[in-house]
Amino acid sequence: MSTSGRRHSPWAHATRARFFWLLVLLVGFILAMYFLATSESLTIIDKIGLAYSVGIVAGVAINTAHELGHKREDAERWASKIALAQSFYGHFFIEHNRGHHVRVATPPDPASARMGENLYQFLPRTIWGSLKSAWHLEASRYRRKGQHPFRIGNHVLNAWVMSVVLWGGLIAWLGWEILPYLILQAVVGFTMLEIVNFLEHYGMLRQLVGPADKQRYERVTPAHSWNSNNIATNVLLYHLQRHSDHHANPTRRYQALRDFREAPVLPTGYTGMIVVAYFPFWFRALMDRRVYEHYQGDLTQANLSPRKREKLLKKWPMRQHDEIDHTIDPTVQHFAGVVEAARCPGCGYTYSVEVGDESEGFPAGTAWASIPDDWCCPDCGVREKVDFVPLTKQEV
Repeated sequence: MSTSGRRHSPWAHATRARFFWLLVLLVGFILAMYFLATSESLTIIDKIGLAYSVGIVAGVAINTAHELGHKREDAERWASKIALAQSFYGHFFIEHNRGHHVRVATPPDPASARMGENLYQFLPRTIWGSLKSAWHLEASRYRRKGQHPFRIGNHVLNAWVMSVVLWGGLIAWLGWEILPYLILQAVVGFTMLEIVNFLEHYGMLRQLVGPADKQRYERVTPAHSWNSNNIATNVLLYHLQRHSDHHANPTRRYQALRDFREAPVLPTGYTGMIVVAYFPFWFRALMDRRVYEHYQGDLTQANLSPRKREKLLKKWPMRQHDEIDHTIDPTVQHFAGVVEAARCPGCGYTYSVEVGDESEGFPAGTAWASIPDDWCCPDCGVREKVDFVPLTKQEV
């Protein structure tokens, strides 16, 4: 890597455990497809059931990819893409880290559910929107380099190539008849992911802050994600349910994720909420009041479905509450003179003008003033350029 912000991890034992799980996952997937293709005792219903079960495991594998993809080490990032190969959802690697984490809890984010939106409205919006966003992010990165995006370094394309190799190898070995089951398990896997996305930020909204001519969304805090401290699901899903700390500090290892008082809390763990999400009336009966209470009775501060906005505001009348001054942007930095280097105050990633960052499309010598104002930290996705703290060469 080209920047001093990416460091060796002290969590080597945890990393080895995840790599071992990744090996178990791939071997289990291949054996399941072999059994599905060669067993003479399985009926069509049996095969569908087996493929569905494999898809559930693929959903857990995506969560493994999620944890690995947030890390700075190249080996873990490549392992993340390998974990996504089974479900053919490799674009999640770039969209989640550089798209969702940047736009989370805002209306433009396809992976943040709006209050009043049900699961069946959310799924097509997030699946298609995330795919478009991933390609746009990579195309923009290559545009900064002055290159076309159709090359193997494109994170979307090289992740998809892994899926093509894995699926193509299985089809060449076991025959075309396994293709429908490959597709079924993939759909089940990435649908599980998107249902969890539906739960995690339902109705949450970051407010616009700063003066009228320079407004941006406030930085992510624990108050912008739904939390759960259900022990069983947290152990299974790498503490994913401590989602508020994960979004506030994306590079923090899952073992160290914390709970926060200001974080809204789901009625139960992910397993129960996934079942509830399939029934829109039940889900909204549990969740809408919690959104209302989280925003102190002012749903104008929540992320509402445009189709349901007027109806929701009428159903949940505004209560008196303390007003917050949103004209102040507390984390913005003011850069005076020539900036030689700047550091993300969240994760420590450092941009040095002398070194640049080729992977981001900034060759050595690219001045800080030439970096786009909407550029976000490539490691955590939480802090924008205007949040970075200027450094001297000695400090670097």
